Amino acid sequence: MMKYVLLVAGFFLLIKGADLFVEASSSVAKRLRVPSIIIGLTIVAFGTSAPELAVSTTASLAGNNEIAVGNVIGSNIFNLMVVLGACAAIHPFAVRLRWDYAISVGVAAALFVMICFDHYISRVDALMLLAFFLLFVGLTVRDALVNRVVGGEEYQMLSPVRSLVYIVCGLVAIIWGGDLVVDSASSIAASFGLSQTLIGLTVVAFGTSLPELVTSVVASRKGENGLALGNVIGSNIFNILMVLAASAALKPIAVSVWSVIDAGCLIVFSIFVMVWCRTNEKISRAEGLTMLGMYAAYTVYICVR
Repeated sequence: MMKYVLLVAGFFLLIKGADLFVEASSSVAKRLRVPSIIIGLTIVAFGTSAPELAVSTTASLAGNNEIAVGNVIGSNIFNLMVVLGACAAIHPFAVRLRWDYAISVGVAAALFVMICFDHYISRVDALMLLAFFLLFVGLTVRDALVNRVVGGEEYQMLSPVRSLVYIVCGLVAIIWGGDLVVDSASSIAASFGLSQTLIGLTVVAFGTSLPELVTSVVASRKGENGLALGNVIGSNIFNILMVLAASAALKPIAVSVWSVIDAGCLIVFSIFVMVWCRTNEKISRAEGLTMLGMYAAYTVYICVR
C-alpha cells in the first residue's frame, strides 16, 4: 500500500514543483519582453519537462533503462496527441508551424535511427544530442532577440526574490518527486509482473506530462495558442535532446525493440499533426478528438502487446 502512496506523493511533488517553476520562470520572461511562443518553447517547456528529466536520469542511474526511455517517448507521444488534442477539443485554435516543429520531427527521426540498429544510446550519442540541444537553444534565443515585444504580455508578475524562491523550491520538489516516482513505479511493475517499458510509457509518462497538459490547456482557454503550442514542441525537443541525452551521458542506455517501435510511432504521429496543421493552418475540434482517439488506440496496443 505504501508504494502507491509514495507514487501519488511523487506525482504531487512533480506537478507542484513544475507549477512553481513555470510560474516564476514566466514572470522572469515577461520582464525580458519575450513573445509567448518563445516562452513556451524555452522556459515553460523546460520547466514542465523537468519531471521527465528528474525521472529519466534517476531511472538511468538506478539501472531502470526502459523506464528512462519509455518515459521520454511516452511523454512525447502524450504531449503531441493528448495535450494538443485536448486543447483543440476544448477550444479549436489556429496554428502556423515554424522551423521549430520541423526540428522536433527531425529530432524524433534522429532518435529512431540512433536506436534502430544497435538498440543502444552511448555516451557519444548523448554528447551529440546535447550539442544539438545547445544549437537549438542558441537559435531560439536569437529568434527571441529579433522578435522582442514592446509591451508585457499577460503573465502573473512576481518579484525577483519570490521568483528565485519559487524556482529553487520547484526544482527541489521536482527532483524529490522524480526519485519517489521511479522507485514506486518500479516496485509496482515488479509486483504485477509488468514490463518497465509499459510502466514508463503509461503511468510514468502520463504523470510527468501532467504539467504540460495543465499548462497548455489553461493557455489555450486564455487564447494563448502560441504558449500552448510552444510548450508542446519545446517539451518534445527538450525530452530527447536534453532528458534522454543527460540520462545516457550519466549511464549508457540499452534500448529494447519495443522502444524502437514506439519511436517509430512518435514519428508517424508527428507527421499526422504536421499534415493537419499545414492543411488549414488550424487544429479543429474534430481533429483534436481524432488525436485523442489515436492515442487511446495506441495505449490499447502497448497494453495488449
